[in-house]
This record gives sequence, C-alpha cells and structure tokens, in this order.
Amino acid sequence: MKYDFPDDLRKAQNDLEQVRGDLACLIARLPYSVEPIEAWERPEGYWRDGSPAYPDSPGWTPEEQSQVAALREREQELAVTIVTHTYWGTLEPAERPAARDALKHAQDA
Repeated sequence: MKYDFPDDLRKAQNDLEQVRGDLACLIARLPYSVEPIEAWERPEGYWRDGSPAYPDSPGWTPEEQSQVAALREREQELAVTIVTHTYWGTLEPAERPAARDALKHAQDA
C-alpha cells in the first residue's frame, strides 16, 4: 500500500537513520570499554565465539562520552517525534504497523 507521509515525518525518519548511523560509527571506533580496564580473557569453554582475549582499554574520554550521550539523546527525541506524530491517528489501528514499516523503507524506493 502507498502511504502519503508528511514531510516532517519523513525528515524525522531520515534524521533518525542518520543519527543511528553516526552513533554506530562512533561506537565502532571507540575503545570497547567506557571505563579504563586492564586486559582480560574469557574463561575456558565460554559460550560466545570470537576472541577470548581483550587488550587494555583506555576507556572513553569525557568528550567521547558526551558525543555518545548527545547522539543517544537525539535518537530518543527523534523516535518520540516519529511515534507520537499525528499522522498515525489518520490511519486505522490495524494499518499502522504496515505504515510504520513503509516509513522505515520510504527512502529505499
């Protein structure tokens, strides 16, 4: 089904995707631990695949912590904007999940 999403709702969804991408890129380049931590190894027979050893982590700087917090706060604001948008009230309740999914993929088209 084709939905006629308002421009502000589309923009909020696009902004949300951008913020999530920025957050993922930032976290990927940061040390694995927020706080400084010494190197450690997982116990023998641990269920998770991957490296059993982790190097020292210097932790995140206050600036890095602030950047992550700001992006997470913006992500939450955008999610609230999308979920509470008045557009959803114009649709039948049973139609809303499909419309929400369509909004997530509106830029793919």
